[in-house]
Amino acid sequence: MVQRLIVHAGFHKTGTTSIQKALKAHRAQLRPHARVGLRPAIVGLCEAARAYSVSRSALDLGLVRYEAAELASAWAERDGTLLLSSEDLSGHMPGRRGLQAYDATPKLMAAMVEVWRAVLGDVGIDLVFTTREAGPWLASCHMQHLRATRITQAQEDYVRDYAGSADLDGIVDAVAAAVPGVPVHRFALEDAPFGQILALAGVPEDLWPAMPHRNRGEPDSLRATLLEINRSDLSDDDARAARKAAMQAKA
Repeated sequence: MVQRLIVHAGFHKTGTTSIQKALKAHRAQLRPHARVGLRPAIVGLCEAARAYSVSRSALDLGLVRYEAAELASAWAERDGTLLLSSEDLSGHMPGRRGLQAYDATPKLMAAMVEVWRAVLGDVGIDLVFTTREAGPWLASCHMQHLRATRITQAQEDYVRDYAGSADLDGIVDAVAAAVPGVPVHRFALEDAPFGQILALAGVPEDLWPAMPHRNRGEPDSLRATLLEINRSDLSDDDARAARKAAMQAKA
């Protein structure tokens, strides 16, 4: 039975993709110390968490518990440490589906922890959250929304309207209060969180893979192009195709 769970549960736009790419690329190298589980291996739980973050219904929270229990039953056949990483475990990113913050995350983490303890017994659980300075985080979220949705707000308007969503440390504090006795770690993007996660997993520093490169961000010209597409009279399908073409042209 797995003895320890390290769950990197968020947040979006805090270097999570780079961390996950590195974990995937070096999965075999890390296996003596921790087995890696990314979104494809926990997709049911990720989707349940996202659904609950929107609905806040008892039914959707029940589905979160069910998916967590199904995973825990599968993990009972494994030994050692399991390192999970998916920002979707925190729910949808603020700005999607009318969400103003990650305020569902504490309840999501409490539900998962409760189930994992019930199924796995005396398993060690560490929750990990990567964070980021408010200004760059909000700008990155705005760009992500432009790339993936029909958002029509300019960056300055988005930053003004969603300033409260950038209190990631406040959400981490709320998670810690919701899961007493469970270590909750916060690693800032500006402080190379990949190495801190590997250290937490017990990987000796001399075995750490090269640090993943941080996303350098998108040029302002692409932001302007995507905003123009979203504000156009194009159908949603045509706008989606135009955004894809614009992003490929800037790649």
